[in-house]
Amino acid sequence: MNQDEALAKLTPIFHGVFGNDDIKLDRELTAAGVEEWDSLSHIRLIVAIEDSFRIRFKSTEVGGLETLGDIIDLIAEKSN
Repeated sequence: MNQDEALAKLTPIFHGVFGNDDIKLDRELTAAGVEEWDSLSHIRLIVAIEDSFRIRFKSTEVGGLETLGDIIDLIAEKSN
């Protein structure tokens, strides 16, 4: 899965979890860039990503995620 495919699949996940269809996704996006992104919504986001991509993240992996690019890279790693 390439970056564009991942972003296309992640966009409705982000819009649904945060209830905001105006969020524009790019590799540099961080929690600070999304007003609705708090600790609870972060957990919901990770679970939604795991379910959608049929992968599982370790807690240590989730703790190291700082940008959407990090999430995309981890998805790519887990999908191979």
